[in-house]
Amino acid sequence: QVQLVESGGGLVQAGGSLRLPCAASGRAFSSYAMGWFRQSPGKAREFAATISQSGGYTFYADSGRGRFTISRDNAKNTLYLQMNSLKPEDTAKYYCAARMSGTSGFAPVYDYWGQGTQVTVSS
Repeated sequence: QVQLVESGGGLVQAGGSLRLPCAASGRAFSSYAMGWFRQSPGKAREFAATISQSGGYTFYADSGRGRFTISRDNAKNTLYLQMNSLKPEDTAKYYCAARMSGTSGFAPVYDYWGQGTQVTVSS
């Protein structure tokens, strides 16, 4: 089992940047493929990015490709989401998630979730 805690959210102006860390504790972090998802009020949870156990494979949703970068530091048990050129439509609660199998953009297949961190982008 792994416990996940996101941080780094906040209020930022359009065009700005944020870096979201997700700290993991419990069973070996490097055993898990990881993902970032986001959810706005009244909307379904939306895939943002995913990364393999080694960090060698990443995949992004079209909404963040070219602006978001997912990375991980297995020595520090931490996942990151670097978000640049933020837009008001990026406003959402951002969640990190873990699964023992391979990467996926499908939220229901993830086994563990953090509590989320709020990102608000003002225009």
